[in-house]
Amino acid sequence: MAVKQYLRLLGTYFKFNLASCMEYRFSFFSQVIGMVLNNAGFLVFWALLINKTGPLAGYDLKDVMFIWGLASAGFGLGHILFGNCRGISRFIINGDLDSFLLQPKNVYLNVLFSRMELSAWGDFIYGILLYLIFIGPALPGLLLFLGFVVTGALFYVSFISMLESLAFFTGSTEGLSRIGLELMLSFCIYPESIFPPSMRWVFYSLLPSGFIVFVPLSIIKNFNLWLLILVFGAALIYCGLAYLFFKWGLKRYESGNLMTTKL
Repeated sequence: MAVKQYLRLLGTYFKFNLASCMEYRFSFFSQVIGMVLNNAGFLVFWALLINKTGPLAGYDLKDVMFIWGLASAGFGLGHILFGNCRGISRFIINGDLDSFLLQPKNVYLNVLFSRMELSAWGDFIYGILLYLIFIGPALPGLLLFLGFVVTGALFYVSFISMLESLAFFTGSTEGLSRIGLELMLSFCIYPESIFPPSMRWVFYSLLPSGFIVFVPLSIIKNFNLWLLILVFGAALIYCGLAYLFFKWGLKRYESGNLMTTKL
């Protein structure tokens, strides 16, 4: 019952956030198209590189486009549905969590749901298009890909929100979360095998890059049920850790004495 209630809350936020974005339609579509075109520049770069050198560290163009598409679509979906994951630090520092504390819904989820990143639609659409163009629309593979888009979104949001929640203990962490996100994305968009084995443990622990793109690529190429369960299980663990960390930090929150609420 509680899950249904929060899914309904997510749907309500999504509807109103999208309506807010669509209020200025030219701005919405120009940002979406601009993000797609910006990302397409990397497609040209990789196509030219692999055409000249051949497969890079065992990754052909399809493999590279798969990890790019999955990284982009997961990032986009995470920031469409949970757009405030990179605003938690600001809420904590400014005392803006007060309005969420006055509501009966879970504070952490309410904060995450309450904003949509406009440009994230471009990342999401670009990622889906890459998969359809380079891998194809076959239904079993497409359903697997969409499932990995969801887990990727959960990994992104959980990781970023944990960094943002450090603000409960250390002060503003917006810079730290930005660096952490860029670092994780950097590891997501290059073939895993170009990194030395001594570094790869990082992709499956501190940074969930391996679970976001590398394990899904392995599953798409050679289906393995246990690896599939591992990816979804790891996503749930990261989500649980992010929630518990926020809840722990919330005990240290100092109110901004704001006499406002959100309707």
